Amino acid sequence: MGCTEPIAIAYAGAKARAVLGKMPERVLVRCSGNIIKNVKGVIVPQSGGKRGIDIAALLGITGGDPEKKLDVLSAVTPEDLKKANEMLDAGCCHCKLAEGVENLYIDLTVYAGNEYAEVEISGFHTNITKIEKNGKIQLKKTITEINSEKKIDKSELTVQDILAFADCVKIEDIQDILETQINCNRAISEEGLKNLWGANVGKVIIGASTENDLKALACARAAAGSDARMAGCSLPVVINSGSGNQGITVTMPIVTFAEAYRIDHEKMLRALCFANLLSLHQKYYIGNLSAYCGAVSAACAAASGIAYMTGQSKDVISNTITNTICTAGGIVCDGAKSSCAAKIATSVYTALVALDMAKTGNAFQAGEGLTASSLEATIRNIGTMGRIGMRETDVEILNLMLEDN
Repeated sequence: MGCTEPIAIAYAGAKARAVLGKMPERVLVRCSGNIIKNVKGVIVPQSGGKRGIDIAALLGITGGDPEKKLDVLSAVTPEDLKKANEMLDAGCCHCKLAEGVENLYIDLTVYAGNEYAEVEISGFHTNITKIEKNGKIQLKKTITEINSEKKIDKSELTVQDILAFADCVKIEDIQDILETQINCNRAISEEGLKNLWGANVGKVIIGASTENDLKALACARAAAGSDARMAGCSLPVVINSGSGNQGITVTMPIVTFAEAYRIDHEKMLRALCFANLLSLHQKYYIGNLSAYCGAVSAACAAASGIAYMTGQSKDVISNTITNTICTAGGIVCDGAKSSCAAKIATSVYTALVALDMAKTGNAFQAGEGLTASSLEATIRNIGTMGRIGMRETDVEILNLMLEDN
């Protein structure tokens, strides 16, 4: 529930208060630059419209349930919000940039008198790597343990492997999580189209399109979910690659085309299986948090899932991927906020055009820019560009955002 980065901070706050065993008087939050970037501009659910690290941490502390992990703020009451606002107004929470750490890093310490409790999260949003209370270590993971938990060796995985898996996996093994993904992500998309949220990108697209424009509808439904989510809507989202926006982007175009084409339900689920895994496959090379907008990899996966469920060939699917990422790859991520919805719409439209190109036999050729001689090499090239080539871009984006703070 809510943008993943502020929710991870709230989770750390809820856990730290539970370890301390009492309401703290002071809070210190140290975060990596990418966490700061993705918290600065997004509204925290249950906060009354507030943004920022401090309110996320304080809501987690005053009313969060650490057992719910990324649904931590679902337990917050109006009384909890009142207490969080009182602590916020009193200046109880201090935030600092942590340097020389993982891209995804949170260290939250709570103090009451001479007592303290510290919780550290690293690598992924619920991965607690350290718990300390009053000088006694309760949990400490080594680098080896952290790496083994956050990284499964996907170096040999290919798009063809994922296609084969989507074809043969027992549907009952994947149905529950995919049905939940459809239901949750459709609900927040419908909320974004029904009411006013953020910059209303989804509603604007619908208002400007013709009645039977399926591309526009797919873009609008994906964008609308982000409109609501970035504006603090408390409806839950099923994520992909640690991102709710990417989860919505993977889901809604496939659901939209499946409804329009009356696709068999099991075939749609297999398409979602393929798309979710394809999005993860791309992120293996891009990394979890970077200057590369994850809407591109998710939209690419969605269009490829549409190709899969409508019976397109492996070559069409392959060329859809190439055409998408070699067009929109490199859209910058400047944090979570209302413009994410517009980037989602842009990425979905690009991916659907890429699919149309592929269906008519048009594809970018090896040697043209980052397009390589094989699909896997192209995916790797784009991912390396995002992870390594855009590293300085990421730093500059953060510096500019902090200067304007």
